[in-house]
Amino acid sequence: MEIGIIGLGYVGLPLAVLMSKKYKVIGFDIKEERVQQLNNGIDTTLEVSEEKLNEAIKTGSAGNGLLCTDKVENLKECTYYIVTVPTPVDKNNRPDLGALYSASKVVGSVLKKGDIVIYESTVFPGATEEECVPVLERVSGLKFNEDFFAGYSPERINPGDKEHTVEKIVKVTSGSTPQAAQKVNDLYKSVIEAGTHLAPSIKVAEAAKVIENSQRDINIAFVNELAKIFNLLDIDTNAVLEAAGTKWNFLPFRPGLVGGHCIGVDPYYLAQKAQQVGYHPEIILAGRRLNDSMGYYVASQVVKLMIKRDIVVNGANLLMMGITFKENCPDVRNTKIVDVIDALKDYGISVEIYDPWADSSEVMKEYGLKVLNSQPDKKYDALVFGVAHWQFAQTDLEVLKNEHCIVYDVKGILGEKAEKRL
Repeated sequence: MEIGIIGLGYVGLPLAVLMSKKYKVIGFDIKEERVQQLNNGIDTTLEVSEEKLNEAIKTGSAGNGLLCTDKVENLKECTYYIVTVPTPVDKNNRPDLGALYSASKVVGSVLKKGDIVIYESTVFPGATEEECVPVLERVSGLKFNEDFFAGYSPERINPGDKEHTVEKIVKVTSGSTPQAAQKVNDLYKSVIEAGTHLAPSIKVAEAAKVIENSQRDINIAFVNELAKIFNLLDIDTNAVLEAAGTKWNFLPFRPGLVGGHCIGVDPYYLAQKAQQVGYHPEIILAGRRLNDSMGYYVASQVVKLMIKRDIVVNGANLLMMGITFKENCPDVRNTKIVDVIDALKDYGISVEIYDPWADSSEVMKEYGLKVLNSQPDKKYDALVFGVAHWQFAQTDLEVLKNEHCIVYDVKGILGEKAEKRL
């Protein structure tokens, strides 16, 4: 049995390496440079260690193991295809299924009778059977649920998390027929240590994925709103949350910038589908609006502190510590730090960025922003710690602060060393 995994990013690669321990896995990606790096044992996402990657590729040359390729023809012998491509939103926050359609065309071109196509990408309920399957049918010339079958098993990868790795997270599975569902479940069950949960339908599994992150988004929006209220009341938000957290059923969410490819995106997929059937989801979209506004709120708080310190805002020099969407991770997709930077620039502030985790070329390509190659040793009017990388907690602030410098700590990693935190 050969398994084809389409997309070798943050989701696809860890899954491919895991499955290669028991099966022959063909990992396909359209980026030639990415494939070459992986075949050389280099994973720029840092999700898989060089040792594990090299071991998977080494065994791939002799039976079970991993073959990374950008050649579609290498997928022809696969009997299972797992699609793990990104599903972002466009500039108007509408679902962008472009990568999903392209991946479906790739799979359709090599699909055979009896094959099963499993989607892991986040989608709105119904997308697998309503959007992806028609592409598979058209390209392959085969008939759904007669010649080939489909499944959906939502990814639950948490980028940068070395504790909750793919094999340690319960896998939700589903299939287009009872028999296909059992086969999909058995496949994942053979490699997932935490076990599986077989959902009654593909739509249920799709819906489960989008509400997981929508729930987190709403909870974070709540504490972000609390932070705004308590700042006006001159109350320490963190102290309030610590006190409330002594109750056994209080949820331990903290205020912050909500970006990335999941929490900041998935609620829009659910909202889009809800609106298509005539329902306007008020709470989901209200949470999204509030979280999307936090970048500009952080910038305004920084400017207020500068004014109180008699720092001339227009032309001031500011160092932004961090550009990735979360701590200890190189992923810059949908990072809300960019919103903070844009707002600060609107005030006439000169912003420099330092992030030891981010790929400077990727940041330039995605956002047109330059990232310093090393931490500067000059003085600044303001320091903003936007991301809680472990290196930042060890920063010698005195090296970077001028006489009137303010320090704003979004994630609370500096403790009493910061004037203000979100």
